[in-house]
Amino acid sequence: MNSKYNALIILLGCPAIFFGQHTSLEDVLTRAGKNYQSIQKKEVYIKASHERLNLQKTYYLPEVTLMAQQSFGTINAQNGPMYSQGGLGVASTSMPLADQNWNAAFGSLYLANINWNVYSFGRLKTKEQIETSDIEVQKSDLNQEIFQHQIKAAGAYFNLLVSQRLENVQFENHKRSEVIYTIAKARAESGLIPEVDASLAKAEMSNAQTAIINANDHVLEYNKKLADLLAENFTSYQLDHYFSENTPLMMAETSSLEKHPSILFINQKINKSKFQEAHLATTRLPSLSLFGVFQGRGSGFGWNYVQDNSAYTSSYLKGAGVDRMNYIFGFNLSWNLTDFYRNSSKVNEQKLMTKALDYDHQLLHQELTNQQSLAESKFKNALSKVTEAKVQMEAATDAFHQQKALYENGLTTIVDFTQALYLLNRAEINYEIAKNNSWQAVVLIAASTGDISTITRAIIH
Repeated sequence: MNSKYNALIILLGCPAIFFGQHTSLEDVLTRAGKNYQSIQKKEVYIKASHERLNLQKTYYLPEVTLMAQQSFGTINAQNGPMYSQGGLGVASTSMPLADQNWNAAFGSLYLANINWNVYSFGRLKTKEQIETSDIEVQKSDLNQEIFQHQIKAAGAYFNLLVSQRLENVQFENHKRSEVIYTIAKARAESGLIPEVDASLAKAEMSNAQTAIINANDHVLEYNKKLADLLAENFTSYQLDHYFSENTPLMMAETSSLEKHPSILFINQKINKSKFQEAHLATTRLPSLSLFGVFQGRGSGFGWNYVQDNSAYTSSYLKGAGVDRMNYIFGFNLSWNLTDFYRNSSKVNEQKLMTKALDYDHQLLHQELTNQQSLAESKFKNALSKVTEAKVQMEAATDAFHQQKALYENGLTTIVDFTQALYLLNRAEINYEIAKNNSWQAVVLIAASTGDISTITRAIIH
């Protein structure tokens, strides 16, 4: 096969190696923690929670109502009961008149009202604590989301890396199959071996080319998955092949699961539930408020209108002015005794929900403990597999070179030669997978301990 064809295969079959942007693992972890849409969404939720907390703090202030009302109408009144359904009613103030008339004048009402809940027996304070704890819950949820997403990104990084390495293995295997074909073709043309040997060698070379294409399909697929996790357009990434040339270094250390993002998240949910218990308990208590009202009224009807129905004027200025002023202030102590009984069930319900969250905490802690033990065992096995895979690859390499020398000298068959090629290809694949699995095991350890820096600390500096 000529060199131009070889170059074409390389250019078309290996875009991740020659045209991709260089991307380190640290860079991937950083970009994954900033760009992903679900992470940005939760950051917006936290900002919204801060606004809700600011709103809650405003309830410490008194409620101040200002009102100015001007109207025009009659004031015919009569004795009799009335019920105002839904707040609908007419305030036409007058002594009852003997007959209906249509005398009308302007009237006005100016009002300032202040109502201040000076003491709510902890109701406002506990409500503020709930809003504050809700912010902490959402912050811990964000940290958990970032951590889990970084774990996914790290896993995708190593999946893409091993797919690139396996593609490279298939390239090397294709080169070796090309050597076999060259030898077989030359010997067949010389009449030293049957033509079928050259055909078998050509078929093996074609099979190796198909393996390159299949490997490239996996590279493209994992490129897409990594681009999705980084919230970027599809591209070809050139990764740090340090991880394919070295095994991780792990230091013996004990990690406290209480700092795991998932544990911190559920702890914050438990704290919020306890604050909700305290708030519900305060709803059974009374509330004390101060109030004050100052009002001014004007009317086009005179004080003696009942005796003299002509004592009125339709002048707007007369009705819009202030003729009488009143004020009232005091305090109000209200206590809904029914709520004292009714809210007991709400408090008990919230306590049970807190207890359920505590069970979730215990279950999660147990699962993470087991996962940590499993990850550490997998890491030890992964390192052992690397050692064994290296032995297999070295032996397969020696066997291939031996079969190549024998075949060149006519001392073995094409079948034995291609079998040695197959064994070497399989050994190289197993070796690459074993090395990558050792790093994937580090990702599992990081996921179980809740510390993403476990991966970078495993790099030998």
